[in-house]
Amino acid sequence: MPDADEISRERGLHHLLNAGQMAMVAVGGSIGTGLLLGSAAAIEVAGPAVILSFVLAAFVNWTVAMALGELASTHPAAGSFGTYGDLYLNQWAGFIARAGYWAAIAISIGAELVASATYMRFWFPQIPALPWVVIFSLLLLGVNLWDVARFGRFEFWFAMIKVVTIAVFVLLGAGLLLGGRVPAQYTSQGGFFPRGVWAPLLAMTFSLYTFGGIEFVAVTSGESRSALEVAKAVRITFAMLAGIYLGAIVVLAGVMPWTLAGVSESPFVTVFRSVKLPGAGHVMNFVVLTAALSGANAALYISSRMLFSLARTGWAPAVLGQLNAAGSPKLALLASSYGILAALVLEEWAPAHAFEYILRGALFGMMLSWLVSLAAHISFRRGLGPEAISALPMRSPLGSAGSVLGLLLVTATVLKGWWDSRVNLISGVTLLLGLTLAYFLIRMRREDR
Repeated sequence: MPDADEISRERGLHHLLNAGQMAMVAVGGSIGTGLLLGSAAAIEVAGPAVILSFVLAAFVNWTVAMALGELASTHPAAGSFGTYGDLYLNQWAGFIARAGYWAAIAISIGAELVASATYMRFWFPQIPALPWVVIFSLLLLGVNLWDVARFGRFEFWFAMIKVVTIAVFVLLGAGLLLGGRVPAQYTSQGGFFPRGVWAPLLAMTFSLYTFGGIEFVAVTSGESRSALEVAKAVRITFAMLAGIYLGAIVVLAGVMPWTLAGVSESPFVTVFRSVKLPGAGHVMNFVVLTAALSGANAALYISSRMLFSLARTGWAPAVLGQLNAAGSPKLALLASSYGILAALVLEEWAPAHAFEYILRGALFGMMLSWLVSLAAHISFRRGLGPEAISALPMRSPLGSAGSVLGLLLVTATVLKGWWDSRVNLISGVTLLLGLTLAYFLIRMRREDR
């Protein structure tokens, strides 16, 4: 259970979230517009065998979920993986996990809101993006200033829209395939392995990043009702993400020829149109809009708690650790909305591909949370005896061996992403060096006091 220092550092947060709300915050933050819009980069790389990529990604995600489940239920804290890094690795690991994740998630807020403004053009083509970004920003800031129980209820139902949509997509797609209304595409264009038997491994970079979001549960643990709720939320989140993504990719690979991936319309629209759903374009535009806004809402919550944790542990200005009467870190919330402005500026005025570099760096910031959590879990398990392990609120059937395997696979995926893409390499290394420099500068300032 959390020690006295952890409790003291995060005093003032309200412990009101139940397992379902925690899980839906994570699911809402994980399911992005990429899947709903049919961004099928992984299918382009692997063809129908991309299904195997997602199965392997789900296994890696399971190792991360089990590690986070044990750590988060033992140390429920908004600082989550930063706290685990502090306790079981070193201060540098704790800092880069928090700061890197905060920077990554805050940027994603802006990207989602810019996307939301783009979707509004479907109905209001004459209105520019800026007014929509402002309106949506004010809406989400207002929601995040509520007490965490009201926020949890709102995000639960907001995220449910896209969960239900994907579930309907999977059911309709399965019905079309099983009923013979759509010819199965699993082997029709060069077989199941049109790009070769190693292609599923080459697509792992894309499929693994898709599962990003399981770590949201660890952050919400700081405002959970109990350790048992945390353990339950981790299991629910993994089950939902695995079911949603595996079901969607199996149907997607079956309905859409892999040779059309990335150049045709959204596979979701294709399925709904195939069953003559009235107004499919309007329905799907509403879904992708709510998907983007739900993702931005969850990301704003997570980023504000991460910055709050940095402030309470002395790695950010102390004023950012202040809470309002509802228990929300209002100044950390406002500071975390910088990504909205940054995204607008980069989208409109930055040189070509600048926004892409920022987003690729953000993806690496998210992976840092997995790497630190897995490494911390290995150290955590090493210090426990049989009695202590049996007393854990949640026990991983994989033990430390699962985290070792997960750490190797995630590291290999990150390195492969760097090998494949100069953009990934430059963005990731730049972020890591920047975080390390910031760590030493802040530490020197703290030591001089």
